[in-house]
Amino acid sequence: MDLSIVIPAYNEEKRILIALDKTIEFLQQRAWTYELLPVDDGSADRTVALVEEYAQDHPEVRCVQNDRNRGKGYSVRHGIEEARGKYIGYMDGDYKTDIAALDAVVPLLDAGRDGVIGDRTLGDTEFVVERKAYREVGSRVFKSLLRTLMGLQGFDDTQCGFKFFRADVVRDLFARQKVDGFMFDVEILMLANKQGYNIAKIPVKWSFDPDSRFNPVTGTIANFKDLVRIRWMHR
Repeated sequence: MDLSIVIPAYNEEKRILIALDKTIEFLQQRAWTYELLPVDDGSADRTVALVEEYAQDHPEVRCVQNDRNRGKGYSVRHGIEEARGKYIGYMDGDYKTDIAALDAVVPLLDAGRDGVIGDRTLGDTEFVVERKAYREVGSRVFKSLLRTLMGLQGFDDTQCGFKFFRADVVRDLFARQKVDGFMFDVEILMLANKQGYNIAKIPVKWSFDPDSRFNPVTGTIANFKDLVRIRWMHR
């Protein structure tokens, strides 16, 4: 199998089928063999029921379930354990990033890159719905923190939920990765740097999600704690 796409999902009943439909519509026009792995993170809504019903007519979709709410990092790690593709990656269940970026991802992996990640700071990135002003300010502060605390000068956008790797590389990274929450992306890229992996960055077509459930105060505090933990664990 050429490609496995892990899709972490928590209470995504309104959008998960949109993500699956758009992804399959795109992939059906390509020559790659593929599987989609939505990973439910203990949703309290109908996310699982919708995905399982959808999978009955789409054998390329396999619903993976956590035993309870564990966090996005845990969900991606769980999905990667189940993946069977030559290349393995993940994208958000609310379809923030257009799947068409895969047309740039696969040739780079074929050419020998260890991983390819979406980067919204690149000049050719297309913003369909712009991010709110307070989020933009927060993003700049976050990037400054990454440079000083985590030593990630080479990655200006760690949080774009569109990352793909060779199977052996992603299994190595996630075997070392520990954080279960949103900061797992930072940890993965920090580990990739330490291991000397060759990671390419590509522009994407991206939409801000106005229904985001991220709390700017409590979420930022939790993320900062995770960053300190990551720095300590991989010192």
